[in-house]
Amino acid sequence: MTYRTRALFGMLILVVCGQTAGAADWNQWRGNNRDGVWRETGIVERFDKPQLDIKWRAPIEGGYSGPTVADGRVYVTDRVVEPEQIERVHCFDAKTGKVLWQHVYPCAYRDVGYDAGPRAAVTVHDGLAYALGAMGNLHVLSADTGDVVWKKDLNTEYKIRMPIWGIAASPLIEKNLVIVHIGGENNACLVAFDKKTGEEKWRSLPDKASYSSPVIMDYKGLRLMICYTGENVVGMNPSDGSVYWKVPFPARRMIIGVADPVVYRDYVFLTNFFDGSMLVKLEDGGKKASKVWQRAGESEKNTDALHSIIATPVIDDGHVYGVDSYGELRCLDLMTGDRVWEDTTAVPKARWSNIHFVRHPEHDWLFNERGELIIANLSPEGFKEISRSKLIEPTMGQLRQRDGVCWSHPAFANRHVFIRNDKEIVCASLAK
Repeated sequence: MTYRTRALFGMLILVVCGQTAGAADWNQWRGNNRDGVWRETGIVERFDKPQLDIKWRAPIEGGYSGPTVADGRVYVTDRVVEPEQIERVHCFDAKTGKVLWQHVYPCAYRDVGYDAGPRAAVTVHDGLAYALGAMGNLHVLSADTGDVVWKKDLNTEYKIRMPIWGIAASPLIEKNLVIVHIGGENNACLVAFDKKTGEEKWRSLPDKASYSSPVIMDYKGLRLMICYTGENVVGMNPSDGSVYWKVPFPARRMIIGVADPVVYRDYVFLTNFFDGSMLVKLEDGGKKASKVWQRAGESEKNTDALHSIIATPVIDDGHVYGVDSYGELRCLDLMTGDRVWEDTTAVPKARWSNIHFVRHPEHDWLFNERGELIIANLSPEGFKEISRSKLIEPTMGQLRQRDGVCWSHPAFANRHVFIRNDKEIVCASLAK
């Protein structure tokens, strides 16, 4: 059964049971389940014009963080440098774009490359908004009012070995915990706090941090968190931070892992720009794991398997779909890493050229760095583009090359799409 067959079957069950898969939020990085899947119904199947109609727009400043949407509100972070360096957390009305509140705090960037602004998406859960800035400032705010519930300067408290591009992994909520991936000293690569009080509950791993956000799942009765650090891919018990297994994936040149681990059945797929790809198999009910294969090309231009810089790939029916180092859209055989096909029409070819992937039961949605939204079908037979429309203009803050880029991940919620660049956040309807 392919992903779409399973998803459509699941929607049918919901309808039969008297529920619908209608409007839904996008309350954290890559959606409610952190899996890059959009489950709403009643969505357009093709665009009727080359530029999407913008329902509302609101001014913001620079940043890489994608929007999140929960309970009628949109959350996003940015950075201002004059007259002083600050980071801001914004909350907008999802229907109108009206500013509901802003939280502002001083934040001088030190030793952070590509300093447009914060990276991590705001996580919204149970009435609280968890915002993690590029220098490690963690603010837990009332989602309604923006009032501070608790906050921490993680860089000072945990002596973060700051990654060259700052802190990027989005906070993860697990039961009564909020878990952050920060690469602190003294076994504090990952740290868990009581989500309502900020009390430290555990710390784990001596590893340096990467930019990859942890993922969590129920696997054969085991609650399993998987994190791709700067040195290993690690399976952990999220309740106490204990390590079930660790598979080395060290950096040959520099830590550059941005894509999340992708779990498919009994396998975990990893990729980064310089070090290519690795497939890991889960064993013993998820308490053990072993490497199946690892492949990397000779250079960033002569690549093998998949060398992804920013985007998290998707997996369906035993095939991996992702974007390679210079924007090449590729399909791989999951079990071998062999290339099935390559396409260069989804985004112009350039170093670090990027596409974000979101799966839907009917089609695949691709948002490329030129600010275009693409409806397509990805299959082993190839990339089939159905429709494409401009959503937002690239800006220069995130990358001062090729007339700018838009590297932020969009949010798909309540039959709308929300996306930001370095000047504004916009909302467009995708309702059928």
